[in-house]
Amino acid sequence: MSALLEVNNLVTHFNTEAGLVKAVDGVSFHLKEQEIISIVGESGCGKSVSCLSVMQLIRPPGKIVGGQVLFQGKDLLQYRADDSQMRAVRGAEIAMIFQEPMTSLNPTLTIEQQLTEMPMKHLKLSRDEARKRAVELMKMVGISDAERRIKAYPHQFSGGMRQRVMIAMALSCNPKILIADEPTTALDVTTQAQLLKLMRDLVQHFRTSLIIITHNLGLVARYAQRIYVMYAGRVIETGTTKDIFANPCHPYTLGLLRCVPRLDEEEGRTLVPIEGLPPNLINMPPGCAFLPRCPYKQEICQQQVWPSLEEVGEGHFVSCYVKPREKVR
Repeated sequence: MSALLEVNNLVTHFNTEAGLVKAVDGVSFHLKEQEIISIVGESGCGKSVSCLSVMQLIRPPGKIVGGQVLFQGKDLLQYRADDSQMRAVRGAEIAMIFQEPMTSLNPTLTIEQQLTEMPMKHLKLSRDEARKRAVELMKMVGISDAERRIKAYPHQFSGGMRQRVMIAMALSCNPKILIADEPTTALDVTTQAQLLKLMRDLVQHFRTSLIIITHNLGLVARYAQRIYVMYAGRVIETGTTKDIFANPCHPYTLGLLRCVPRLDEEEGRTLVPIEGLPPNLINMPPGCAFLPRCPYKQEICQQQVWPSLEEVGEGHFVSCYVKPREKVR
């Protein structure tokens, strides 16, 4: 099956007073039709900026420097961010659930005003038709008494309900791709599980492809088919969810998995944190970017820049000279 979305060597920089920040430094990934993938990594690794670049939502001092974003064979980076062609894709073909719904939803507008805007613009629905669709979507995402609550304002909803409104808004035009940027941030674990299951069921219903951006590998174990692990603006390991969990080969991936509590572990096991801090993207260390934090580092890691992705199994690629193969127990 050909890729619905194919990102090749994407490069996005931020020119700041302190220096040039290479937020995304040659990122490549692909997404097939009706597939769920996840982009995982610590805050600041470039996962959100990569997807914002796909939608051309980068604003100064940020700039997309190079690469390709092929959506159904067309390179979206050939359009300007404010072109009518790009605006037609944004929301209608590729939609995004942003990280914090309280800052993404306009506090001065009712839920109805915000949910009906995109169907009226992209699907050319009348106001009554758009309102009917908005009510149906609110019911689908689990918001009860939708006919009454559609008149409410965002502050009258809980955090979990606001996130459900964001999901309904993103799905309002039946997009082919849905990007969920940290969709469960600041929510309790029960609500997290409910929302992830809801998104999985909805993308199956609408036959939509889904990209989940998160810092928690354990969160996507049940939902993603493939995982991309990012560090310091690059993809350092990718493979199927089974490969990543059963046979992690990059020290950073191992570290992320050891931070996740497991129900099958012995009682009293201490979680092992990843020591140190992510690198300064303005002043990257020589050699491998993970070198100062890596417990497996060798002399070659200091002498050579980090390697390109190398296949270690079918569909499983790793950017590492050492490639430790340890079971996460």
